[in-house]
Amino acid sequence: MVKSHSISSQNVVLLHPKSIGVKKGLDIIFEDDHIVVVNKYAGMLTIPDRYSPDKANLHQLLSKKFEEIFVVHRLDKETSGILLFAKSASAHKQFSSLFSERQIKKFYLTVVDGQPYEDTATIDKPIAPTPNHKDRMRIDKRGKESITKYQVLQRFKDFSLLEVEILTGRTHQIRVHLESEGIPLAADPLYSRRQALFAADIKGRKFKGKANKEIRPLISRSILHAWRLEFEHPITKENVKVEASIPKDIRAVISQLEKWNLPN
Repeated sequence: MVKSHSISSQNVVLLHPKSIGVKKGLDIIFEDDHIVVVNKYAGMLTIPDRYSPDKANLHQLLSKKFEEIFVVHRLDKETSGILLFAKSASAHKQFSSLFSERQIKKFYLTVVDGQPYEDTATIDKPIAPTPNHKDRMRIDKRGKESITKYQVLQRFKDFSLLEVEILTGRTHQIRVHLESEGIPLAADPLYSRRQALFAADIKGRKFKGKANKEIRPLISRSILHAWRLEFEHPITKENVKVEASIPKDIRAVISQLEKWNLPN
C-alpha cells in the first residue's frame, strides 16, 4: 500500500493533494504569489501542440486565469501528475535555475513488469534519440548524462510498484532506463510489450471474463505519475513538499494487484 509521507521538520510545508479548484481540465493543487502547481490529467498537453495549437493544454488554460504564466518544466502527454508554473519572469528564472541545478527533487510512481534485483538502485546510463524513430529514445554512450533512482514500494507476484526519482530530465528517461534494466513499465506503447494493462494480465488463470461483454483495460496509457516535488522555495525560503493524488486508473491497478497478484 502506498503510504503518505511524514513531516520530519517544522519548517517543511507539506502541500496536500487537495485541489483548490477543478474547472475545465484545470486542477490547481497549490498557488502562492509566485507559482502555480497543477495536477495534470493523463492525455492533457503541457504546452500547445506544434501542429494542432487549438488542442487543450495547461498553458492555455492557465493563461486564461492568470495575467502571466510561464512554463518551468514539462511532462509527456500521457503522464499524469505535478507540473509547476511560474507567475512572473523573475520566478520563472529562479525556479528554472533550481531545476537545471538539480535542486528540485522529482519523484514518480509507476508499476513495472517483473522484479528488480534490489530494493533500491541507481541507473546511470546516457540517453539519445533513436535514429530514424523520432518518437523513441535509447541508451547510447554518446547520449546525454541521465541518472534515475528507484525504490521498491511493494512487490507482487508478477509486478512491482516503484517510487522513481530522476536527477536529470531527459525525454522518456524513466521509461527508457527501466526498460534497459529488464523491468519496463507494465503498460507503455513505446517501451513495453503492452500498450494497456488488463485485469487478465494481473489475475492470470484466475481471470474469468463474461461472455459477450467488452473487456476494458484498467489503464490504457504509460503507467507513470509525477507524484511529488520537494524544494526550498527560492523566494519564501520555505522547504516545500507538494504531492499530486494518485489518479483513478493507477489506483485501480494497485487495488487489483493487492487483491489478485500477491506473492505466494
